[in-house]
Amino acid sequence: MTLPALADLARQAAVSGLDVVPFAVPFFVAAIVVEMVWAARHAPGAYEPADTLTSLLMGLGSTVIGTLVAGVIALAAGWLYAHRVATVPVAWWSWIAIFVLDDFNYYWFHRAAHRVRWFWASHVNHHSSQHYNLSTALRQTWTGFPALSFAFRIWPAFVGFAPGMLLTVGGINLVYQFWVHTEAVGRMPRWIEAVMNTPSHHRVHHATNPRYLDRNYAGVFIVWDRLFKSFAPERDDDPVRYGIVHQLGTFSLTTVAFHEWRAIGRDLWRAPFSAKLGYLLRAPGWSHDGSRETSDMIRERWRAAHGDDIHT
Repeated sequence: MTLPALADLARQAAVSGLDVVPFAVPFFVAAIVVEMVWAARHAPGAYEPADTLTSLLMGLGSTVIGTLVAGVIALAAGWLYAHRVATVPVAWWSWIAIFVLDDFNYYWFHRAAHRVRWFWASHVNHHSSQHYNLSTALRQTWTGFPALSFAFRIWPAFVGFAPGMLLTVGGINLVYQFWVHTEAVGRMPRWIEAVMNTPSHHRVHHATNPRYLDRNYAGVFIVWDRLFKSFAPERDDDPVRYGIVHQLGTFSLTTVAFHEWRAIGRDLWRAPFSAKLGYLLRAPGWSHDGSRETSDMIRERWRAAHGDDIHT
């Protein structure tokens, strides 16, 4: 592709957006098949048919729902852009800027999705598998739209980035994250591990080990975790155990998709009035009577028992 043609494509993408995810689907399918073949020889048990089917169906449902609500999100981004305080020109540097800014926004969305129960309710399904393979990347939420998680990603339209740019870089960010959901890749060269999100870093993120809980929120650049003190390296002496603290024990789609929303509903019904907001906005595991544990409490209890620096 010539430079003028590439520039024209960039301008078109800035106006209407270029959703790269559909173009990546054949790669996703091929990569999963290749990993299955690898796992059959090198990691028996890495794939469980019922678990994989659940992940694929969650991904399909998320795609259908995402298509249905995409227009509303586009309208919201368009409204922000119509009331923008400046206009960012479409140029090579602005594409780089919005890619980095979108990844920064993703980091804070992802951190909130683990630290605020309202957002966790729509994200927990992605962590519910006790297996870690490329199909896990497709275990996506059905309730991200009502949880308003998109608000973290569209605000750059207000400062002058065209909505189409947001759609384009958001898709690239999502496609990048697919490959980090694997045990087939060990550690990358040190300079890559220092800057980029990698399978090693993301395995930590999916772990239930106390040392690893709520760490490594990065989408593309792990530098955000290093900068904001949420990074933890994968350790050979603490093998990763996958899933969530209280495992679901079922492959039921409705349970995977909605179990945390149901739990929130029960807590809101039973809690005293003064505690109700806490069950929505405080950390998962918080309770007004101290009968449960947040990830911070689990980590501190583990650290006190083991006398270890949990960040090393």
